[in-house]
Amino acid sequence: MDFQNTVEIKNLTKKYDGFTLDNISFNVPKGSIMGFIGQNGAGKTTTIKLMLNLLRKDSGTIKIFGMDNEENEMEIKYRISAVFDELPFHEMINANQLSLILSDVFDEWDKRTFNDYLDRFSLPRKKRFGEFSKGMKMKLQIAAALSHGARLLVMDEATTGLDPVVRNEILDIFLEYLQDENNSILLSSHITTDLERIADTVTFIDKGKILLSQGKDETVENHGLIKCRKNEYKDIDKSDIISARLTDFGAEVMVSDRKKAAEKYSGLTIDHTTLEEIMLFYVRREKGEWK
Repeated sequence: MDFQNTVEIKNLTKKYDGFTLDNISFNVPKGSIMGFIGQNGAGKTTTIKLMLNLLRKDSGTIKIFGMDNEENEMEIKYRISAVFDELPFHEMINANQLSLILSDVFDEWDKRTFNDYLDRFSLPRKKRFGEFSKGMKMKLQIAAALSHGARLLVMDEATTGLDPVVRNEILDIFLEYLQDENNSILLSSHITTDLERIADTVTFIDKGKILLSQGKDETVENHGLIKCRKNEYKDIDKSDIISARLTDFGAEVMVSDRKKAAEKYSGLTIDHTTLEEIMLFYVRREKGEWK
């Protein structure tokens, strides 16, 4: 089946008491890593659970591999691997036993690939998972996820709480996985440095709404941070401002069009910015000004 986007989400809505996933739309292009960014509680996990049919949507459409995620649920799930921040396997079993279990679940289970990842990650085969550290449990999930021919990895805060060495090791493996242009990754995280390193596109969700969804390099390149004195800040057009951080000495102002701002406010310093700063200023957009 030919499809341009591994994941296509259109006008997806899910209402809870006190929270609404509000008519969101985004795509994960085939052969790419999409960083799904947002604070805890922004709607990332809800979106992923809807994709995996663990929750029922109120409205909208979800297509994965060009197929409806409800009508073709089982066919889709054989080709997906989902990794969460909590280990889904029973803590009394070990890696050898898990391999036997998963070989009955997945027709394309590859024991040799799984064992190769165990070796690469220095994971014991006979030690119970309950004795594993958090980093070992995450490595185990990823080893299993990459051992049955999945074409889409869905990672929900999978690198949270891991030390930098382990995180880098896992990110390297994701990049290896993407060398096959038929593979794709949706990586949900609030650790923006990871996404700056490996993501092709970013989708930023806040309070159940999508604020932007575009190429990562484009996002970082377009945004800029104006640093100015308070009297200069007052002369900046409010329609150009995402939000502004006020200090005792002046202001830092996030703008979405750095080149336009550079022409319009030629006397001011406009610095390049980061995904983390962009997220920080967008989250506070409703306040307008903050300290």
